[in-house]
Amino acid sequence: MKFLVSLLSLLAFSLSAEAAVKVATLHPILADVTRQVGGAHVEVIEIMKPGGDVHHFEPSARDIAAMKGAPIILACGKHLETYLDKLRDSVGGEVKVVEVGRTIPSLLLDPKQEIFVCCPAHAKSGIDPHWWHSAENMRRAARVVAAELSEVDPANAATYEAGAKAAGEKFMQLKSWAQKEIARIPRGDRKLVTAHAAFGYFCKEYGFKTIPMLGIGRSDDISAQYIAQTIQAIRDYKIKAVFPEDQANPKVLTEIVRGTGVKTGRPLVADGTSKDAHTFETMLTHNVKVIVEALGPQ
Repeated sequence: MKFLVSLLSLLAFSLSAEAAVKVATLHPILADVTRQVGGAHVEVIEIMKPGGDVHHFEPSARDIAAMKGAPIILACGKHLETYLDKLRDSVGGEVKVVEVGRTIPSLLLDPKQEIFVCCPAHAKSGIDPHWWHSAENMRRAARVVAAELSEVDPANAATYEAGAKAAGEKFMQLKSWAQKEIARIPRGDRKLVTAHAAFGYFCKEYGFKTIPMLGIGRSDDISAQYIAQTIQAIRDYKIKAVFPEDQANPKVLTEIVRGTGVKTGRPLVADGTSKDAHTFETMLTHNVKVIVEALGPQ
């Protein structure tokens, strides 16, 4: 009898494990939103883990092997993962590579965009791929994930839809919290000087102007002329602080601080892969606290 009970329990566990949809993710924030939407019905395989560099990461042969059995691979899209065509060839046509950010409205790095105090010429007309800095975009992303999960596992479509709705509500609550915190910063001081052009969606959602030091990829070259223009902009607009990033501390930032005497804030999380902040909640919470700390009333 005990043997039969054990056998049935083992069978039930096996069936439960088989029922979980295996999903490979190429960004920690995608892993988190997938777990929020799918719950126990998904098994998330994190290919790029916290601490990874989104601008230089490329899946290894071991990573490709880890994706085996996953009908879906979730990518951020917007040209962030330059290796996607190669990845599609490696995993085969039966595996769907989903660019979650594809249907999310893109923000162009362009002087005509109202968020820019000034815009680096070398980044002009590029698409900002850092869409995860917006709560509204994260809500859209949850819906995309739910739709993809429902397609491969229609029996649990209602659960995925409910998961996306709950995740969306959580993201909106976080947005409301952020708005209340940011309201403490005088409107004239809502200017964000950052290491690279990663905070456009954040600035648009919360009413900031942005001055990025570098282009999209952090390793872009910067001219002496642009450094001079940035220093002048900091003086003209009476910028209170500049912000390094958790994975980027360019020498140019040191030059600008030296040239202006402006305060340096604590590092922001730009790419959402910090070991200490790799979910939307932890990233947004950290960034808002750091920004309010530096730009709010002292």
